[in-house]
Amino acid sequence: MSVAKLNSELIAIQAGEVTIYNFDSETIEYLSSSIEYLAVGVGLPANACIDAPPVKKSGYAICRTPDLSAWEYITDHRDAYVYDIKTRERITISQLGEYPVETTPLAPETPWDVWDGGAWVKDVKAEKEALINQAEQQKISLMNQVNSDILPLQDAVDLGIASEDESKALQSLKKYRVLLNRVNPYLAPDIDWPKR
Repeated sequence: MSVAKLNSELIAIQAGEVTIYNFDSETIEYLSSSIEYLAVGVGLPANACIDAPPVKKSGYAICRTPDLSAWEYITDHRDAYVYDIKTRERITISQLGEYPVETTPLAPETPWDVWDGGAWVKDVKAEKEALINQAEQQKISLMNQVNSDILPLQDAVDLGIASEDESKALQSLKKYRVLLNRVNPYLAPDIDWPKR
């Protein structure tokens, strides 16, 4: 089969085969090559060119330039993760190009990390506040449970019908409640919680 001859507008002036290089209509990323037969007066298929793309490079996609006149390397982080430097939210990269603005590929190590412009650093004050809040919630929960457990035992003692085991359990729970009440949430995370 003969080789097609093309004019400056890439229209066949002599019928024949030509190797074409296809690219995606949206991302203009190189897709594949094929050999096409062009009749006289027929041009290249849409999203195709006749200049071969450069050799594939790791970490890059091969794309047409915006004016479709040549090939260029575009950074390719697709399917990689980055982290929003304000929210710490993990984002999957889905488009070609550099990392989105205000993101970093570095993962925060704790829920209290903040971005300092070059690295994640722990916001010690925010961490302490969270630990205090957690300790306060735990103390409230434990206090509610022990109060609930004391009520029927106290009733049995008040009515003079408590067994020896119920009286001992009541005394033990009251002691636990006193010790629990003495817990200072502001010492979190260094709290020695009393045992029941």
